[in-house]
Amino acid sequence: MRSATVTAIALAGVLSIAQLGAQQPPAQQPPAQPPAGGGRMAMGGAQDEARKVPGGGVFAAGWKGKVDAPEAAKGSTVNDSKFEMKGADIIIASGPATTYWNPANTNTGDYTVSATFTEPEYMSAMSHPHPYGVFIGGNKLDTETPTLLYCAAYGNGNYIIRAFPTTFAPGGNRRQTANEAVHKAAAKGQPVTQDIKMSVKGSRVSCTINGTEVGSWDKADLTGDGKIESVEGIAGIRVAHNVDVKVSNFKVEKQ
Repeated sequence: MRSATVTAIALAGVLSIAQLGAQQPPAQQPPAQPPAGGGRMAMGGAQDEARKVPGGGVFAAGWKGKVDAPEAAKGSTVNDSKFEMKGADIIIASGPATTYWNPANTNTGDYTVSATFTEPEYMSAMSHPHPYGVFIGGNKLDTETPTLLYCAAYGNGNYIIRAFPTTFAPGGNRRQTANEAVHKAAAKGQPVTQDIKMSVKGSRVSCTINGTEVGSWDKADLTGDGKIESVEGIAGIRVAHNVDVKVSNFKVEKQ
């Protein structure tokens, strides 16, 4: 009888411990870091997958393109987007997020890169805004370890400044930020235009959108281990996934 009593008490203890463990809240997981494209998750948490644009490829003399590593890992290539020179304009219909450049636009010393970006129909191929803009300091762009700094605008009045490697966040901010200088489309399907310029001058690097400086840094804070290789290098165009945009007046100028 005593043995049965001891067994019952032991069993009750085990059950109490199990119930206590079940009541404990699950361990908190660290938030996922956003990718360089300015966000790969649609509102509500569903994945916003990159489209495949028919007749894709790069159709502009001297220009090259490379899709982001996460997109390439899913099988996307530069031929899943379309980059086409039409007269003096560049017409881009992006599938995967892509970086575009022409090696002729390699720079040293002081220089600027600028362009006018127009979404003819805001959010024409997406459920939420995606960014587009220019970059400086492009190095090793054909490799798996490219480095560059880019500044891009959204048609909702926000902008984002990011880099490759994606672990580096200039100023510590990885998120898009609102600024009154960034133009807003009147509604989905309406046009919106942004003038974007990045400058390297003396010891400073800056980004200007529609005539207003939205970011400025010391060169020394941008380069080094875990950061970009150099602010000198190729200047070009950066477009997130699923964007239809016209690029006008793209130019790289020595200062």
